[in-house]
Amino acid sequence: MTGKNSSSSLLSYFKIHGEIIAAAISGILILTAWILSGHISHALWITLLVAAFLIGGFAKAKEGITETYKTKKLNVELLMIIAAIGAASIGYWAEGAILIFIFSLSGALESYTENKNKNELKSLMKLQPETATLLNGEIVSIRDLKPGDCIAVKSGERIPADGIIVKGDTTVDESALSGESIPLTKAINDEVYAGTVNLGSSLQIEINTLPTETMFQKIIELVQNAHEERSPSQQFIEKFEGLYVNIVLITVAVMMFLPHFLFGWSWTDTIYRAMILLVVASPCALVASIMPATLSAISNGARQGILFKGGVYVEALAKLDAVAFDKTGTLTKGEPTVVDYFMKQGQDIKSLANVIYTMESESIHPLAQAMKQWASAYKEAPEKLSASVEHHNGKGLSAEMDNASWLIGNAELVGKQEADRFLQAFIIKEQATTNIFVRKDTEIIAVFLLKDTLRQDAVEAIQELDKLGLRTIMLTGDNQATAASIAQEAGITEFHANCLPEDKVNYLKQLRAHNQQTAMIGDGVNDAPALATANIGVAMGAGSDIALETANVVLMKNNLAKMVNAIRISKKMNAIVKQNIIFSLAVIAILIASNFLQIINMPLGVIGHEGSTILVILNGLRMLKGD
Repeated sequence: MTGKNSSSSLLSYFKIHGEIIAAAISGILILTAWILSGHISHALWITLLVAAFLIGGFAKAKEGITETYKTKKLNVELLMIIAAIGAASIGYWAEGAILIFIFSLSGALESYTENKNKNELKSLMKLQPETATLLNGEIVSIRDLKPGDCIAVKSGERIPADGIIVKGDTTVDESALSGESIPLTKAINDEVYAGTVNLGSSLQIEINTLPTETMFQKIIELVQNAHEERSPSQQFIEKFEGLYVNIVLITVAVMMFLPHFLFGWSWTDTIYRAMILLVVASPCALVASIMPATLSAISNGARQGILFKGGVYVEALAKLDAVAFDKTGTLTKGEPTVVDYFMKQGQDIKSLANVIYTMESESIHPLAQAMKQWASAYKEAPEKLSASVEHHNGKGLSAEMDNASWLIGNAELVGKQEADRFLQAFIIKEQATTNIFVRKDTEIIAVFLLKDTLRQDAVEAIQELDKLGLRTIMLTGDNQATAASIAQEAGITEFHANCLPEDKVNYLKQLRAHNQQTAMIGDGVNDAPALATANIGVAMGAGSDIALETANVVLMKNNLAKMVNAIRISKKMNAIVKQNIIFSLAVIAILIASNFLQIINMPLGVIGHEGSTILVILNGLRMLKGD
């Protein structure tokens, strides 16, 4: 059994990494032949190069032949193979082998990065439970659930399906869907969604949606559909490849006989010139124009904490018109913090901190953790009060200790009218904060203002993006007041609040419909569809697994300022690529013209072709320096 598992794992490994391994072996064989040239027999030298041909070119030859058979159209893969064989047919084995190696390496890297995206839906599915518990205790697959069924969900469990609460009240962490870090209070007749977490007491939920139509399933479908869409750039490249192959092959075919009749060339010269044309017209230099610069840009970005998942994304960043941000966990830290507090005169802050620390230590609620963190800075150590703390779901905590009755929670728990009067007494203006009150016996003695605070690097990043002429937009599931407050702090003038995942997707589609190249930056599961829909999806490094896998670019150090660096890398790389393409095309044009005029021979053609390849590679390697 172990042997079978090992064989299966090995086969799976080669399926994923086979192309890159074959390209590497091909390169090693070519290098070996070059080093041993003059020290081994000619037959052995050719054998090494033939092996490089077969190993490096097999995958691309198979792909080219299969694609040609299916589409009835020639492609670049076939052109490269024909060009390499053409070079070898007139004795230039090394040049043909190098041609195969460069093209196979490029294709292998492209296939490798594309395979990475296939795991994203698997990661997303892990967040949705596979089973549900019926009220009679029977555990069933979520696929067997239907509208009208009632299920039980315990505290701490993920809710397996969309439905309505029929018994119980609790707080639910909906950050997976809305991105909102503060859990929401839920009671009877409130709707809950699959994939969210029940943080409070046990619930009984009546299913109201088929498992295939839940909010979570919609996220999965949005991610899948976005990846299946082909970009205009990709379509253009495919059309260009077909046209290029046809022109070259038609030209070579004509060169095989026309000069003999038109110019009186001998058949030897005619075929010789056709083979030179096949070599010098091969897109080796064009391939090298992009790949070394791209890999260097990716390496440069990695050193700065920027992970590009493919060269196409490095290139596309320079063409952006707008950058859209999620709020929670992207522009903000993603967790509530005490930003201000007001205490009734005469209260001892250390004693109050002791009470708060003791009570909030009994809760795992994010607001309780924020209050506990504040209290830890003021409490008297090592004193710890003893108390029996009672939880009031969605409201707060109560306890009897220090010879007094204590309430810590929202306005509903302590008394809304008294809470409003307390706020007015301190002339606290209406803010986009969550207010936690502390009541001792019959009076409120303090209020704490909590808020998801802005990242320190967010403002700097927004300012730099504005300088680059990019439009900045915030898309958030938060309410209007909170969104407006964060947008003002960050310096963003355009924002959209109360956004569900599909709302973000629809807005990004509107931008694309108006030819706006847009990047979406997010960190949560709820951002995955938007990341997949945008022209470029950018994830924060500390984000969810599905966000990291869906995104095209990852800011590994969780620093928004790195987005500016990524765009600058892209702009520099695009400039170098343009230089390389213009240069390589110019060289190809000159070599083709020189060949037609019978000015150059095969060695000069190879030197010109391979020399231009080396030059564009060296130019591309400049991307290793700076940003």
